[in-house]
Amino acid sequence: MTHKTSPGLATSMKDKLIQQALERRLRKTGDGAPSPSLEGIKGAPREEFGQFCRFDQFPGYQQLRIMLDGAARFGLANPFFKLHEGLAGAETVMGGSRYVNFASYNYLGYSGHPVVAEAAKAAIDQYGTSVSASRPVSGDRPIHRELEQELARLYEVDDAITFVSGHATNVTTIGYLFGPRDLILHDELIHNSVLQGIQLSGARRLSFAHNDWEAVDRVLSDQRQHFERVLVVLEGIYSMDGDFPDLPRFVELRSKHQVLLMVDEAHSLGVMGQTGKGIREHFGLAGGDVDIWMGTLSKSLASCGGYIAGESALVEHLKFLAPGFLYSVGMPPSVAAAALAALRCLPEDGERVATLQARGRQFLELARDAGLDTGTSTGLAVVPVITGSSLKATQLSSALSRRGINAQPILHPAVPEKSARVRFFVSCLHTPEQIAETVAIVAQELQKL
Repeated sequence: MTHKTSPGLATSMKDKLIQQALERRLRKTGDGAPSPSLEGIKGAPREEFGQFCRFDQFPGYQQLRIMLDGAARFGLANPFFKLHEGLAGAETVMGGSRYVNFASYNYLGYSGHPVVAEAAKAAIDQYGTSVSASRPVSGDRPIHRELEQELARLYEVDDAITFVSGHATNVTTIGYLFGPRDLILHDELIHNSVLQGIQLSGARRLSFAHNDWEAVDRVLSDQRQHFERVLVVLEGIYSMDGDFPDLPRFVELRSKHQVLLMVDEAHSLGVMGQTGKGIREHFGLAGGDVDIWMGTLSKSLASCGGYIAGESALVEHLKFLAPGFLYSVGMPPSVAAAALAALRCLPEDGERVATLQARGRQFLELARDAGLDTGTSTGLAVVPVITGSSLKATQLSSALSRRGINAQPILHPAVPEKSARVRFFVSCLHTPEQIAETVAIVAQELQKL
């Protein structure tokens, strides 16, 4: 397309008008921040653009440096990316020293379980270490289909699909299925992967107060008619707080307002219910009461990846068209085999589930008796000790480490600053003595702060 200018308009004036037009466009499409000058755009970059080409000038990195440097000034070592020298179960070895470990969600002790480990090794021998392409391209392996069929049976639904990443499962499923004419309602404490999926989808996003089904009812009564599809997203157990929603109430709202309901069972599978089948078993619900069951394979199932379970149309849709599945390499056979073995162990391991639940209750009760702030935790595998500041959380974690306990701090912005905490993941492998001693040490060290 040719742009005409007035006869005799000086070149310098034309350049200035073009520059002004470009600047106006940047202001309209930008986020309201002042636009840098475009002077010199036709030649070499001006010096003032140099800061935008340096990763150490990115705001996120600068914030990170402030946090790490601040911790160093208080004599606190970086509490993250610790090197474990072997299996991380109820105990772990780091730097040649043994610690009681509360930083791994190996809830049922299946990571390192001989049956699970042997299944992974056998799958490598038979299928190799990779399927070497996406599953639509490279073809399935029997182990993939067996795993998905077993997951579908667990939820008593038509089918299931597995992804190589739990985080990507939420991102690609929500991001693909929903769009700008839809509304997604989510608990205010929902996982980052759900938020990323909503952003990708372009759907309208509204959060509601934690576990407040009545707030959802009010919003839907007022807003449902303005959207095509509406999705309500919950978690089975909230990973930061260790509590869970009143799922039957949300199931009622699903029917009342004709919306879709999604439950992220990352931390509730293997933890809730008499036999570990999750929040559905805990409340005695049918598989069809929830439209999208999501979960991860990396916690109770001692593997890696995520899954979606539901009706055939949902799963088939995702298998053929969801970008995060279609354009991603298939799950390694050994990873699928480990998850399948753990899943098949679950019905026979009611004792492990009962022990896990008992250990969690013990930790919670002792912590409350000691005057520790455990928030809204129900004692189901996740128990936070809220310190009220990121500095205190880091100091407490460091003090625990010196006394042979590995428990990680959760800092702002992962949680609000006033809700900073040290989080404890409880396993069925922890002994009552380990839990009692840990809670006593936590109370002692927190008192010193």
